[in-house]
Amino acid sequence: MTKEELWSKALAEIELAVSRANFVTWFKNTRIVEQNDGVVIVGVPNGFSKEWLENKYHKFILKSLRGLAPEIRSINYAITQAEPNIKIRPKKELAPVLDEQMEFKEFHIDPKTNLNQKYTLETFVVGPFNELAHAAALAVIKSPGRVYNPLFIYGGVGLGKTHLLQAIGNAIIKNNPAKKVHYISSEKFGNEVVSSILNNSIHNFKEKYREFDLLVVDDVQFFSGKTKTQEEFFYTFNTLHEAGKQVVFSSDRSPKLIPDIGERLLSRMEAGVIVDISEPEYESRLAILKTKTQERKIDLPEKTLELIASSVHKNIRELEGALNTVYMQSRYQNRELSEDDVKLILSKNIKPKQVLTFGQIIKSVSDFYDIQEKAIYERTRKTEIVKPRQVAMYLIREDLGGSYPYIGQKFGGMDHTTAIHAYEKVSSELKKNPKLENEMRIIREKYQNIK
Repeated sequence: MTKEELWSKALAEIELAVSRANFVTWFKNTRIVEQNDGVVIVGVPNGFSKEWLENKYHKFILKSLRGLAPEIRSINYAITQAEPNIKIRPKKELAPVLDEQMEFKEFHIDPKTNLNQKYTLETFVVGPFNELAHAAALAVIKSPGRVYNPLFIYGGVGLGKTHLLQAIGNAIIKNNPAKKVHYISSEKFGNEVVSSILNNSIHNFKEKYREFDLLVVDDVQFFSGKTKTQEEFFYTFNTLHEAGKQVVFSSDRSPKLIPDIGERLLSRMEAGVIVDISEPEYESRLAILKTKTQERKIDLPEKTLELIASSVHKNIRELEGALNTVYMQSRYQNRELSEDDVKLILSKNIKPKQVLTFGQIIKSVSDFYDIQEKAIYERTRKTEIVKPRQVAMYLIREDLGGSYPYIGQKFGGMDHTTAIHAYEKVSSELKKNPKLENEMRIIREKYQNIK
């Protein structure tokens, strides 16, 4: 079977499994450019298609090709301008071509720093959900190594932590090109530790990391359970910190909630400033969508953006995905989509979210613990009030996506650190107290019965 026949048969199988719009968008003008020793190189027309196929469709492509040619072991993707042998005929041509709308230059990584130059403060949308983290980042940029050192930023997946971390690095280099900045994920850091041990080059590893003026480590929750990696990072951190160098961390949870982290490293992580990024509220989601459309020169009606913003709650990544999907459909059909069209697209791509309000949570908690709703707002240390208040703060944070400043404000203008303490206390207690876990389940069931 020739490589042209192989790819043609694979495309026929793929077309049955994905929507017509996605098939036209991502597989148009693709082909197998080389097949040798079990390795297939798929040619793609642009970098955006390359990134999408690698991240979204790679496993499916590999399965399809292996089903046709079991000897295939791996697939690589390469941008090629050569005329493809397989063409896909869309119902209507996409105009203007997507390549002109979303250029792959935004994915450029500086090999010296590992920073993506598209991540800047100018493109970081600030709202109540991330304003504390943004303010802390500005302080670090202004005085690296002297304030907020280390800076620890945490929050759920897809909320912009990586954007902000890399924006710090890019801004510091812009202000002082002589600064040595390095961004790395905790997983890659761990891999380098293992590799240096195997190659007997641990000394070179230590020297490399101790010369940086700014070290940014993403997703430090993956240090969990890796004793040797934690040890090497602990000594690296100490050296940098004592030399007045800046260290910035990110994680999907606060330091205290990362399991299997040594006490010494945990104390270092908590020694500076800890701030969180929560889920964006509606106004911030709409602002983010408008920023993305301006960046990419996407033309969608205001009402469509409002509908997306009101439908997608979880994170910014899902928000961008919904925007891309709606835009692709609009270009594919070559018309402005109606409200019903957009709702249908979103219903197929977004998990439904329970409609929940602040008042429902307060009423559910108050009913369960048999206290008056107004009592939960009292500034008192009485156990019968403190526990329900902390549980309510935890649920508002966890189920409603409220930011700590928002929670503090709703509870009579309390400081946001009170909300942080409540959330972390309940989170910790849930891990060891089945009774509290059962209470939470019952309270959440009460949500369903409150109109």
